[in-house]
Amino acid sequence: MDSLVSDARQTQTVIKVENVDIYYGNFRAVRNVYLDILKNKITAFIGPSGCGKSTILRCFNRLNDLIDSFRLDGRISYHGQNLYEKDIDAVEVRKRIGMVFQKPNPFPKSIYDNVAYGARVNKYKGDLDELVETSLRRAALWDEVKDKLKKSGFSLSGGQQQRLCIARTIAAQPEVVLMDEPCSALDPISTLKIEELMHELKERYTIIIVTHNMQQATRVADMTAFYNAEATEKGNKVGYLVEYDRTENIFSNPREQATKDYVSGRFG
Repeated sequence: MDSLVSDARQTQTVIKVENVDIYYGNFRAVRNVYLDILKNKITAFIGPSGCGKSTILRCFNRLNDLIDSFRLDGRISYHGQNLYEKDIDAVEVRKRIGMVFQKPNPFPKSIYDNVAYGARVNKYKGDLDELVETSLRRAALWDEVKDKLKKSGFSLSGGQQQRLCIARTIAAQPEVVLMDEPCSALDPISTLKIEELMHELKERYTIIIVTHNMQQATRVADMTAFYNAEATEKGNKVGYLVEYDRTENIFSNPREQATKDYVSGRFG
């Protein structure tokens, strides 16, 4: 995988989704998704609950593998490499494609050890102090915690804990950072800090965010994918991608009526 990634650094498409269907057992939860995730851009996934936004997001670093009934048909490629080939190590995928969850989830360790955790697991051979400081600086947290690195991660506020989780994620040196509603548990001031941080981070990382906050999508995203869901004959919902375009087009000049209805608040 290393040689393939190094050969493809100049390509603009980092992740390519082609004709993806997602199943849990016999139930098809998401159908027919085609999508290109662009390098050093922020891509937002929006849509009503149950439309498959988070399900698709978790496919990118194979978190859905942890669900026994999960199955994916189609292809998701990272720099041209099919992430679901049998010889691909899911743990290696998660090093390159990191994840920040909805609620801050620091480990029951010190601030320092939270950030250093992944590096230690991966037997990082560089300067650990430097890595921790750099990661905390990139997460816009260093100045607030530099004098209390031995204190518990739980001693921080909710917004600081989420930035600590971002620092922990980027300390593993991924290329892509997935964020599943990273601000939904935060107050407006903390949310603004996370959004400002995203703009800074996209200089170094490709970011994909799931959000229910359409104003947030307009503030932070370069590209936006709108997902919707339709009822099946059995009464279940199957999610699908309605439209994917530049954010300004999705919100001001969408091609599909369903997109127009959603962004104008007619449903959702």
